[in-house]
Amino acid sequence: MTIKVLVVDDSALIRQILSEIIKSEPDMALVGAAPDAFVAKKLVLEKSPDVITLDIEMPKVDGLRFLEVLMNAKPTPVVMISTLTEKGADATLRSLELGAIDFVAKPKIGVAQGMAEYHELIVDKIRTAARSKVKKASPAKATSVNKVSYSGTEKLIAIGASTGGTEAIKEVLRTFPANAPATVITQHMPAGFTSTYARRLDSVCQMQVKEAKGGERLLPGQAYLAPGDKHMEIERSGADYRIRLTDGARVSGHKPSVDVLFNSICKSAGSNALGVLLTGMGSDGASGLHEMFNAGCETFCQDEASCIVFGMPKVAIEKGAAKRVVSLDDMGRSVMQTVEKLSAGSRL
Repeated sequence: MTIKVLVVDDSALIRQILSEIIKSEPDMALVGAAPDAFVAKKLVLEKSPDVITLDIEMPKVDGLRFLEVLMNAKPTPVVMISTLTEKGADATLRSLELGAIDFVAKPKIGVAQGMAEYHELIVDKIRTAARSKVKKASPAKATSVNKVSYSGTEKLIAIGASTGGTEAIKEVLRTFPANAPATVITQHMPAGFTSTYARRLDSVCQMQVKEAKGGERLLPGQAYLAPGDKHMEIERSGADYRIRLTDGARVSGHKPSVDVLFNSICKSAGSNALGVLLTGMGSDGASGLHEMFNAGCETFCQDEASCIVFGMPKVAIEKGAAKRVVSLDDMGRSVMQTVEKLSAGSRL
């Protein structure tokens, strides 16, 4: 199948670069390049693109407003093209809330060279978007949960996700009570975006959410997000668990890698941990979750129907790594009910 792509960007240079990238791919066809939302609207109606690349910062009508209208009128997979700044990160995360599938950050300097170097990343995200499920943004749901009481050794929760994961993680964490077990999260995201994402999560969750800095002792009621340019591991330090951040090569194609987190959890916490693998393209996290499963951990995978991209969970399920396959709506509740049972068992 040929993927019909519409490019929307007010920069003539970016339009040219993206157009050339798309036209160079045998499975893609450029159906238009629009400088603003008005031209884009006309081309959407005329060409019915399979995927749209959309700039956030545009004159007249900005990308967020165009995206909001598009998702209500004609839901279409969208890959956002954003600036690598704090303001750009905040707007990008808002676009994912509105229904965008994924994003690519423009280089700060040397745009032409930088975008050319992003060739494979851009076309991979376009292909992923073409296979994804588009969902309209929905109002935040009120959640009610029972307080969880703890006794004995502390439990740990590890969560991994990729494409579609920013919203999936938010939905899961929103159901966790303020005294939930220490939670560590790896979401595929570039440097410069994770600190903003952690603050956005913190503003809507009962737990405290922060970007990991390294060396922290894991505490109940705290959630720690891997920074966008480091692998995050969990180490045992006496009776405590602590975060270790490492640099180095990509693992399973990513940095941070979910496999790195899950494998470290398996070694440091064993059956004291719970592993959760959410929506995402590829296979990162599947092997690590399987190791957690073999170590006696409770393991959860998001089901196909609720995934934006059923990649990582699918591979994990096929490996036999999932003790439970759960919809996104039920994931948080299922995890916390399991924690309650484990905690009750530790008091027997």
